[in-house]
Amino acid sequence: MTKALSVWITSVLIVLGIPPSAGAAELLMLEQPGCVWCARFNREIAPAWPKTPEGQRAPLRRVDITGPWPADLADITRERFTPTFVLMENGREIGRLRGYPGDEFFWFRIDELLAKLSPASQG
Repeated sequence: MTKALSVWITSVLIVLGIPPSAGAAELLMLEQPGCVWCARFNREIAPAWPKTPEGQRAPLRRVDITGPWPADLADITRERFTPTFVLMENGREIGRLRGYPGDEFFWFRIDELLAKLSPASQG
């Protein structure tokens, strides 16, 4: 799916009042331009994320904290520290990881968060 199509589908869902993550888990990545730790995550983890079991259970959704806050995230506390990863399920926050601790520790911490998902989202 192209990025333009994905954005269009998300926009339609929001207009219809359906959160894009309804019935599913997603991993928000709160980021901002110039964030060196975001760039490191993008090199070390991002390319593999969608191909992993973790990425299949919780697809990555990027949110630029310097831009408008998405309407479907109105109940989610904003962050000034980036990157911050927020695990969401059915539109609510399950937990968050502030900062990027390096590739090995990241996988450990994300696995801890994913273990908190409901059995339906466990995959």
